Amino acid sequence: MKMRMRGEIALAEFEDEKAKLTALANESEGQPSATKSTRSHFKVMGTLSSSCMSVSSLIGSGVQPHEIALFVRSVAQLSRPKAAADQAGVKYKVLDDRVEVAPGFVSVSTMHLAKGLEFRAVAVMGCDDEVIPLQERIETVTDEGDLEDVYNTERHLLYVACTRARDNLLVTSTSPKSEFLDDLV
Repeated sequence: MKMRMRGEIALAEFEDEKAKLTALANESEGQPSATKSTRSHFKVMGTLSSSCMSVSSLIGSGVQPHEIALFVRSVAQLSRPKAAADQAGVKYKVLDDRVEVAPGFVSVSTMHLAKGLEFRAVAVMGCDDEVIPLQERIETVTDEGDLEDVYNTERHLLYVACTRARDNLLVTSTSPKSEFLDDLV
């Protein structure tokens, strides 16, 4: 399955933004993040081939497959990280509720299972408009206060996934990208 994503977005340093994300995630979780304060890189990319090259280059630079995680918003988007891992030529394991990382396998999961985990490298994929925040959740809201809660929960979900990266973070989206990505760059 070959997927095409549009809209290449520029590379940006992430160190200050990651600290802000970690503080926001900690504040709303009421607990410390698993993320250590090390130098990180933040990239937003729009093509599947760019994502695959990044996964391949990480492995080529000494990052072991089990030190890499590919997160998406929900089960409906799991085909993206699976395709990226396949195209990069790496084996992957889709994490379940037991969240057991397997040696020699890249971990693929939804953002919901990311809390409490840490990886040397994380790719948060499919950060598209209507995916994060999830359009179906927004459409079911009838009260404005509930809408704010949905936005805060969705934003928190993205931040938690992003702060699971210890050394490298890659965020991918199609065009139009999620409005939350403007908070990151």
